[in-house]
Amino acid sequence: MRKYITTQPMKNMHVPLPEPVYQRLRTEARRTRRPATVLAREAIDLWLAEQHRSAVHEEVATYAKEAAGTGDDLDRDLEAAGIDLLRKTKRKRKKDGDR
Repeated sequence: MRKYITTQPMKNMHVPLPEPVYQRLRTEARRTRRPATVLAREAIDLWLAEQHRSAVHEEVATYAKEAAGTGDDLDRDLEAAGIDLLRKTKRKRKKDGDR
């Protein structure tokens, strides 16, 4: 888990939980011998990180879709270099396969 969780100043927040979620959290805390608050903090942090990753992915995908075929699309020199590399790799594989 991220180290800042325990090294940063903390703020308190009251989070009402449904009984089944509360019981699962308490059970996991007992099983792992870790405080329920730590487990809850880590779960929230993981969820927020996933939400951020998902949002960034969506923004990049939207941009890529909108930029496809425009001047903002892949740089021609970079694209040519990539194609050249793929061709060289394919030739090398064929050559190595002949042995």
